[in-house]
Amino acid sequence: MEIRYTQEGDIAALKQVLDQTDLFPSHMLGDMLKGFLDGETDDLWLTLEVDGTACGFCYANPERMTEETWSILALALDPARQGNGAGAQLTRQMEAQIEDQGGRVIIVDTSGTDAFAKTRAFYEKAGYTEEARIRDFWAKGDDKVTFWKTLT
Repeated sequence: MEIRYTQEGDIAALKQVLDQTDLFPSHMLGDMLKGFLDGETDDLWLTLEVDGTACGFCYANPERMTEETWSILALALDPARQGNGAGAQLTRQMEAQIEDQGGRVIIVDTSGTDAFAKTRAFYEKAGYTEEARIRDFWAKGDDKVTFWKTLT
């Protein structure tokens, strides 16, 4: 298992991961990665590779108008890799990358629905604290849950 910066050649495999996880529509991935791949943004994209195949990613960027606050905007793993510590390793590596960039705080937003209970438990286990909840944010009955972690 290797965690490295995402490359253009990873896109097809990562689209398959997105299709399996329904995190967001996979057709969006190329456009989302463009600025990072071209070196035009401060975004960070890490890919988890196993046996030469990209099977997960983590995406983060600095929050505008803050002092060293970052947001993890996406974390996705092939369902076959979930539950074995790969997501935790990917998250820890992203945290290290953010800290190397001078980051001091990380924010993660997720859903408050039952379908995202495992996601919320994952972030709690990784040392994130539920900091805020905005009712009906994503949709009626779907709260936005914000997690927070300090790196310093």
